[in-house]
Amino acid sequence: MARLQAFKYELMPNGQQERQMCRFAGSCRVVFNEALSLQKKRYEQGEKKLGYAGLCKELTAWRNGAPLPSGRTAPWLAEGPVHTQQQTLKDLERAYANFFAKRADFPRFKRKGRSDSFRYPDPKQIKLDEANNRMFLPKLGWLRYRNSRDVLGTVKNITVSQSCGKWFVSIQTEREVEQPIPQGGAVGIDMGIARFATLSDGTFVAPLNSFKRHQDRLRKAQQALSRKTKFGNNWKKAKARVQRIHVRIGNARRDFLHKTSTAISQNHAMVCIEDLQVRNMSKSAAGTTEKPGRHVRAKSGLNKSILDQGWFEFRRQLDYKLAWRGGWLVAVPPQNTSRTCPCCGHVSAANRQTQARFECVECGFEENADVVGAINVLGAGHARFACEVSGEVMPPAAGTHRSDSGVAQCRA
Repeated sequence: MARLQAFKYELMPNGQQERQMCRFAGSCRVVFNEALSLQKKRYEQGEKKLGYAGLCKELTAWRNGAPLPSGRTAPWLAEGPVHTQQQTLKDLERAYANFFAKRADFPRFKRKGRSDSFRYPDPKQIKLDEANNRMFLPKLGWLRYRNSRDVLGTVKNITVSQSCGKWFVSIQTEREVEQPIPQGGAVGIDMGIARFATLSDGTFVAPLNSFKRHQDRLRKAQQALSRKTKFGNNWKKAKARVQRIHVRIGNARRDFLHKTSTAISQNHAMVCIEDLQVRNMSKSAAGTTEKPGRHVRAKSGLNKSILDQGWFEFRRQLDYKLAWRGGWLVAVPPQNTSRTCPCCGHVSAANRQTQARFECVECGFEENADVVGAINVLGAGHARFACEVSGEVMPPAAGTHRSDSGVAQCRA
């Protein structure tokens, strides 16, 4: 089977290379914004949207000095690699496709300093010298990078990006691997805040709470930023300090999720998880002026704790890691998973005495509420998987992932 995988490294460019990368990222941002402006202008005039080929023709004219949709000219676009700018047009085309398929919002204009990146699509123009910890990129020359692990497979494309003043390179590769044999049994997982993940075998993973750990430091840095004159030198330094804290929070959370998802996927062939709608769960309770919400402050704190866990990213990582190892990810509805007795099947809100304690009012079964939820998730996952094996399958609900798309609800 073919496996696509990305390997990310930190670049160590010299001053001239860093300035060139800033120019290349800026030119890609200008191309994206001008192309989006052109598409919006054509829509307002009742004309059809240009496809990728039509936008490439416009790009060629812009690089030759033709006026941009904004009215200015940008002949300096020709100084950057044309392939990276064409990839930006592909990104815009993909953003429109996601919008029309209702998978994303309408494309927005890019801002300077936010998600600056550019992509080289042609592997023939790229040279990778792992023995000397360097790589060759068009119009940049040889760049050194921190070689932390070997690149496996054939290079497909390379993406250069900037984050918090540092430059990184992501190398996407493709390689053939043997069909994996899943290892381990099945497990159900109940997601929570007091316990990040509770497994049906009784074990649990404590939460990291990355944002909560850095909250005081971030608040002080943001207060210091608010006192500076905007766009001044001290303001830029304070802003960089805030950005570094945010990057540290994200890196710690991402590292925690990768380690947890890797451990679970290595030891289990099938993982059953709740199909949580995080966006709906973390909505504000402020309400409107006519109908103000209740317990707004408490709900705000709960929303912050939910978003600090990274449940959706955890599910995404479990999805592809289980697929790499030949396993399955089964998503089940979360309704009543913590209110149903796993012994007698009685469903009642009174079964859950407290946030952590479960006691069935029908048969007297007692257990931790999160463990009960994980056991019920495992049972529902087994039933759903059995329906898929027997062929009694309904089309998957919208928003399901690839690995659980075939494991849908049984016909009534």
